[in-house]
Amino acid sequence: MNIITIQDDSRGMRARIAPQFGFNLFELTLSMDDGGGRHGDWNLLWAADRFADGGQRPSGSGIPILFPFPGRLQGGLFHWNNQTWNLPENDGRGNAIHGFVLDRAWRIVDQSRHSVTGTFHAHRDEPQLAKLWPSDFRITATYSIAGCTLTALYRFDNPGDLPLPFGFGIHPYFRLPLAPPPSAADSCVVRLPVNSEWELQSLIATGNSSPADPRLVQGIRFGDLALDNVFGGLDFAAGRCRCTVDEPASGRQIWIDFGEDFRELVVYNPPHREALCIEPYTCVPGAAHLRKRDSDLGWRSLPPGCAVEMQVRIGARTQ
Repeated sequence: MNIITIQDDSRGMRARIAPQFGFNLFELTLSMDDGGGRHGDWNLLWAADRFADGGQRPSGSGIPILFPFPGRLQGGLFHWNNQTWNLPENDGRGNAIHGFVLDRAWRIVDQSRHSVTGTFHAHRDEPQLAKLWPSDFRITATYSIAGCTLTALYRFDNPGDLPLPFGFGIHPYFRLPLAPPPSAADSCVVRLPVNSEWELQSLIATGNSSPADPRLVQGIRFGDLALDNVFGGLDFAAGRCRCTVDEPASGRQIWIDFGEDFRELVVYNPPHREALCIEPYTCVPGAAHLRKRDSDLGWRSLPPGCAVEMQVRIGARTQ
């Protein structure tokens, strides 16, 4: 399999990307010194064993990219401009989930030691998608590393003749605990700058919300969390929203921040509890169905010939 590696030698951060599996960045490591001159790798992301060999669930490892819709479309049906589009029901519950790009092969268009750019053009790379979505689309992602920070720049182009309806999200799996044993995942402290929580029915938003648990802002132990929840009312400082996971015993921290294009946050811990997913979304899951009732749920439409860019950063800190 073709695996792309990018790195910053000055701080020892390295990423590995699988273009053939949705351009998934499935490994992000930082070289560590234990104080005795011995080095090891701190892997910030969780991925299933042998993920890059194939055969694993595409949304279950690394950083899956969710486009042109994140979350579920109820019943696999999408209604747009007086037409109904029938999508594959692939969530095990009779719904379509997470768009079309996370399990398809992307093309590499640029690469250097520190960065790589991949793209997926729907009607060119998989013409059958013309039967599943109202407009053509092209998504381009650039991953670059500087110091202890990974920067992800996502660009969405509408090369078609019709408006492109879309929502976007990413689904990073942050590995817990942050340090080797005797560190324990349950002792990690999660902080999320959220103020509201969306009501879900069968994991799809109803359009109703309520205040979020204030402990999420103050910091709550991972051991006290069991989440597959959608939060809103995000707090931004200087145009960025930052979420953190700290491990007090080791002094390690993982953080993710993003701009104001992202208005919702899905937080999920897989049943194996070896990871925590902190997922910025541009819309409420299910917003495509709810848009007529409430226009402020983040569902977007990109005019023909137009493009939009969004940025996410992921980093690590040690004492």
